[in-house]
Amino acid sequence: MSDVPAEYVRQTGRPLPINAAVLNRLFAAIVDGQALPNRGQQATDLGLTAHALTDSHVDPNLYHYYTWVLTHAFAGRPINEVTAKLIGMAFTSANVFQTDLPQPLTINPWQEEAMATFPLAHMRVVVLENNGVFALLHQMHPQWPLILQSGNDFNSTYVALIQQLASRGLHYAYLGDIDSKGIQMADHFCGLLDQPDTDIMALQPLADVNYWLGAYGQQDVKRTKRRQVQDPVLQAQMDAVVVTQRFVEQEQLVEEYELRIGRWLQG
Repeated sequence: MSDVPAEYVRQTGRPLPINAAVLNRLFAAIVDGQALPNRGQQATDLGLTAHALTDSHVDPNLYHYYTWVLTHAFAGRPINEVTAKLIGMAFTSANVFQTDLPQPLTINPWQEEAMATFPLAHMRVVVLENNGVFALLHQMHPQWPLILQSGNDFNSTYVALIQQLASRGLHYAYLGDIDSKGIQMADHFCGLLDQPDTDIMALQPLADVNYWLGAYGQQDVKRTKRRQVQDPVLQAQMDAVVVTQRFVEQEQLVEEYELRIGRWLQG
């Protein structure tokens, strides 16, 4: 770690923070693989304020140095620390796991490892991008196995559980807004998995997308602007949105969803 401060100055062009040395003890503990408390506690143990390592506004220069070192000097190295981050780190599902707890069930980072072997209630589940549609369908069909994508929130707990469940044989069908961003989010989801894209998009095939755009489509230049996607099935859906300059929101398709989700879950 002795050359890290010099590398920071050389690569960033910024002066070393005057209190940079206060972090040396923390960096040495990371190198040794020591078990660390949450970052607020780490900061106070070093004599800093509790948010110094989590809020860029508290001590901007030190925060920039700290995050640069973690990103560059410790790239790929796991940091053994207790997480205190729960906001934006949840996995929300209904009827996926075998439990008599009230549904939906929200899993946080501390529960992630235990859920990797927790018994499953179903082997098919529908993933819904939209919070409101997830809540409404769960209310109307409280026994359906559903997972909430929650927009673009691909947090680490969500991603880890999605991949763990897939490795256990769970099959996903994804439903999202039929606009540029929604299709891009579906593409990101598909990229997390080895499951064939035709299975994941079984409830939202191109023929139906084309019909929905014609029957229910609304016009908006911003929401139909082309975005990059990798999946061939979703590339075709992106083309349809861009060419027609129309989009369809999930809320418009709830009745359609009810019919097809029920059939798909029965396999």
